[in-house]
Amino acid sequence: MYLTVFCTVPDLETARRIARTLVHEELAACVNLLPGLTSVYRWQGQVEESSELLLIIKTRQERYPALEARIKALHPYQVPEIIALAIEQGSMSYLDWISESTGTGGVGG
Repeated sequence: MYLTVFCTVPDLETARRIARTLVHEELAACVNLLPGLTSVYRWQGQVEESSELLLIIKTRQERYPALEARIKALHPYQVPEIIALAIEQGSMSYLDWISESTGTGGVGG
């Protein structure tokens, strides 16, 4: 199974550091960095508002535990947003590329 993982970060430096590490360590095939988000959320009993970037991470289910642990180790937030959604369908050549790029070769998932 293939996953799209969402993770918000506070700034471009953090986004690039996490994205490059995940791809370099073959935990993710690709990470998109989307700037310009405003997040409104409850934290420690208060409503907060912050500018953030969104990471959209493509990986395989088998790599998720290591990917989550690595994000937590690199992330400055006490409780980072890490949400994984299954990819139900996709171009087979793209899904093969995700497998090849995350350390298995061939079709995973």
